[in-house]
Amino acid sequence: MSWSSKKICSAGIAAAVLSATGVAVVASETSNEPSNLYENASHNVALSAHHRTARMLRVHNDERRRLGLPTLKWNGQLEAQARQWARHLSNRGILQHADRATRNGTGENLWMGTAGHWPVETMVGMFVDEKKHYRHGRFPDISRTGNWADVGHYSQIVWRDTQEVGCAVVTARGNDVLVCRYWPAGNVWGRTAY
Repeated sequence: MSWSSKKICSAGIAAAVLSATGVAVVASETSNEPSNLYENASHNVALSAHHRTARMLRVHNDERRRLGLPTLKWNGQLEAQARQWARHLSNRGILQHADRATRNGTGENLWMGTAGHWPVETMVGMFVDEKKHYRHGRFPDISRTGNWADVGHYSQIVWRDTQEVGCAVVTARGNDVLVCRYWPAGNVWGRTAY
């Protein structure tokens, strides 16, 4: 299944829907030794990545909790696969879903926007915002617009059988590219999301 790109304009900055702000941590210790500076920088990068991961997972799980669904667990392997595909897309400057064989049967949500302008809550939040068009029914008859692709990102997030998620944000060519992978995949023909 291939989802078409959607163009969304906000505050004059274009984003395509089909993470990036970090947390600055100031070291309280002063040292002129390069090894300490390197260790502090590495520690800060790790804290920032962990914080970004937690924020993306929270947006997914807040919506699932709202519907009384089991929360998703973060999967590092899915994150690594998402990062690899995000690098591929960002280097090409396009959004295109990986084929089913490449995804190993996982679901996939994609997003692209101007680098550094979008917090991860907004990136994932654009998937969740599709709920305004969602109509509970059997896939693909799940959208008030008549086009399931208008709600396909949202339905993947709230697909009851999905248990794990891994997302990555890669920046290149002036854009942030977000790829989220889901296991098991949602949007199964003839079934309801929840």
